[in-house]
Amino acid sequence: MSKQISAEHAAQLIPDNATLATGGFIGIGFAEGIAKAIEQRFITSHHPQKLALVYAAGQGDAQHRGLNHFAHEGLVRKVIGGHWGLAPGLGKLATDNRIEAYNLPQGVICHLFRDIAAGKPGTLTKVGLHTFVDPRQDGGKINSRSRADQVELINLHGEEYLFYKAFPINIALLRGTTADADGNISMEREALPLESLAIAQATHNSGGKVIVQVERITHQHHLTPDRIKIPGILVDHVVVADPADHPQTFAEPFNPAYCGDVVAPISLEFEPLSARKIIGRRALMALRKQSVVNLGIGMPEMVATVAAEEKMLNDFTLTVEPGGIGGQPASGLSFGAVSNASAVIDQPAQFDFYDGGGLDQAFLGLAESCPEGHVNVSRFGNKLAGAGGFINITQNTHDLYFLGTFTSGPQQIEINDGEIKIIENGPVKKFRRQVQQITFNGEYAIQQGHTVTFITERAVFMLTAEGLKLTEIAPGIDLQKDIIEQMEFTPLIDENLIQMDTRLFNQGPMNLQYSGSHPAGHMRKVWSQLVTNRDDEAEDLENCIAS
Repeated sequence: MSKQISAEHAAQLIPDNATLATGGFIGIGFAEGIAKAIEQRFITSHHPQKLALVYAAGQGDAQHRGLNHFAHEGLVRKVIGGHWGLAPGLGKLATDNRIEAYNLPQGVICHLFRDIAAGKPGTLTKVGLHTFVDPRQDGGKINSRSRADQVELINLHGEEYLFYKAFPINIALLRGTTADADGNISMEREALPLESLAIAQATHNSGGKVIVQVERITHQHHLTPDRIKIPGILVDHVVVADPADHPQTFAEPFNPAYCGDVVAPISLEFEPLSARKIIGRRALMALRKQSVVNLGIGMPEMVATVAAEEKMLNDFTLTVEPGGIGGQPASGLSFGAVSNASAVIDQPAQFDFYDGGGLDQAFLGLAESCPEGHVNVSRFGNKLAGAGGFINITQNTHDLYFLGTFTSGPQQIEINDGEIKIIENGPVKKFRRQVQQITFNGEYAIQQGHTVTFITERAVFMLTAEGLKLTEIAPGIDLQKDIIEQMEFTPLIDENLIQMDTRLFNQGPMNLQYSGSHPAGHMRKVWSQLVTNRDDEAEDLENCIAS
């Protein structure tokens, strides 16, 4: 195959000062073998150097893999990334002011790749307004060395937008499963196609080189043409990877359920009762039947777990931002993959759906908040996490839920007899007078008419025009000692403050399908009782349920 080269040869092709775009989501779709070869070349020869690195989603394992291979001073001079937490080495270069560094929304970068491919001057969107990405705040700049303006505020027909500037891409590092003799790339064993096509088109149309890592080579594909995710006309070079450098995710070498080869049984490993599970259960109670939902990484993953326990996964459609729709989302270093998905689409298309308001509900993590309901999940002093898709999702979903423990760090609780007792709080308060960075603007959300709820293991808050209001308190919790004294401000307190559902704090299933929180389920229980007595009345009731 004329396009086939080694990973070492691919590393030699990357010139100094090049702008390099990488595809991937955690470990899914990341060209690990080529990245290792680039790192090794730099260590031995100090080339390539002064690269500008661009990527949308977090790519790494928070240790040594993924974009951590690029965490060498001199190898990169500038980084534009959507999420930084999985590449702490790069994050340290940024927070130490040793490189130019920018954090832009994940979905915006996906769309920017597509707009670069189309020859447009950049991406125009409302995503990022009134957050740290807005040039009236930080403009997405991470440090003082980052002087160039990547984002511009635009007024169009009396409305504010942000304009994210385009730039040429010289090198693309992508991944697929099989390449044929012409370089056509299929992804039949990959968990996600991601933004691979957009990056390949952007790089090709910029006059750059597209290098794709694959698992294998065939003379001719036996798949239908629609299964080709990157056409050979866009591919300059193909690298066949060592199997160790081509895992399906950074947690699993290969899971056939992630690419639709098998239908896997729903995971029913019951989680022990904990603060995380209480939060996931309370969030599940808020899920509306037939909703289309996004679950963020971390704490929101528990919602899928408890939904499986309660046999409710089919009551709504879960989605994840890299493209999965339906099924059961994976967690940990396999997050982004989905078992038994109904569909998997390209990441830019998924963010089209999100940005246009397609989600009914979204459940995201909670790191810190304040009286105005702002949320920060992206920057904590010198710890750089990054926004990922958080800004896209939270700005464009009308029914929002932020999930997290009440305090940060190790805490000790006891859960007995339907009550929770706080033995020791975490060392860091999450509800602060002022957040360190605005990843979500609560005041802007209220202006847009969004509903915003904060769920913790001991309390639930609603965001109102007047500020954060306590609406629910867990049984066994002391309002003053366990809530007020663990906040840097005093919240509004609902005059009709209620107790959180006691089922949240008991072992065993909650049987939500028959609960007051799921009226249709309750009506079906009533119907099952009536059917033995009056068939005609039961038929009337079933028609009512259907309507």
